[in-house]
Amino acid sequence: MTNPLVLLLSGPNLNLLGAREPEIYGTATLDDHVATATTVADGLGLSLEHLQSNHEGVLIDAIHGARERAAAIVINPGAFTHSSWAIHDALAAFDGPVIELHLSNPDRREPWRRTSVVAPVATGTISGFGGDGYRLALEAVAKLLA
Repeated sequence: MTNPLVLLLSGPNLNLLGAREPEIYGTATLDDHVATATTVADGLGLSLEHLQSNHEGVLIDAIHGARERAAAIVINPGAFTHSSWAIHDALAAFDGPVIELHLSNPDRREPWRRTSVVAPVATGTISGFGGDGYRLALEAVAKLLA
């Protein structure tokens, strides 16, 4: 029996983690976070597949491709959090748990960051815990799938 697949999606500018605004996002790179997530997933009996894109359509295609294939999605949509109704609609068509993930706490930042169009279709949101959010998101997925 294969482990349930979790699709981890990273939106625009997350490829710059470690260099971009380290006072907000920390010094860990996206590769560091994915390595942590992979280790946590393995320990929870989950398989992890990661995709980062700066392009909305690529993320939407990945969400569509996850239907019938992945058990859950963990997504840090980056700035698409606040604007992408297309990602919202794609996630709404996914049948498994969806965890919205943010390294920082958008509610403690600029007012425009306080609205998430992803939250209404997410099972839950984890924000403000930095890199530890990846562990928390995968633990939540494991509990939801149990």
